[in-house]
Amino acid sequence: MADKLQFDLVSPERRLFAGQVDQVVVPGEEGDFGVLPNHAPFMSVIRPGAITVIDAGSETRTFIHGGFAEVTAAGLTILAEEAVAVADINADELAQNLSDAREDVTAAKDDEERDLAAARVAKFEAMLSVVSH
Repeated sequence: MADKLQFDLVSPERRLFAGQVDQVVVPGEEGDFGVLPNHAPFMSVIRPGAITVIDAGSETRTFIHGGFAEVTAAGLTILAEEAVAVADINADELAQNLSDAREDVTAAKDDEERDLAAARVAKFEAMLSVVSH
């Protein structure tokens, strides 16, 4: 199947996807990039956002947070620190989590607590951006 790209999406918990697809769009640290079959090899750090898997005219989006993408002759592998299907994200729960994280930033007793809470705020804001598109 030279016309297809082998794609693997792996998180610490499990392999989320392994199969042949037409294209994957990845939120790289330097900007979004698309990977097609026979793409040139490279690696990229991933910024929080949604990957879009395109196959047979349909698109599936998955929010990823942290990790990296590696393109080799064998295909694309994304090792994500966290991954969740965009369709599975509950907008109300997300809004509450974001509100709580913002409160945690304000209530932080030291820099370490503040930094951890700020990181959660950034993650939830990225998720909100993905859900609202």
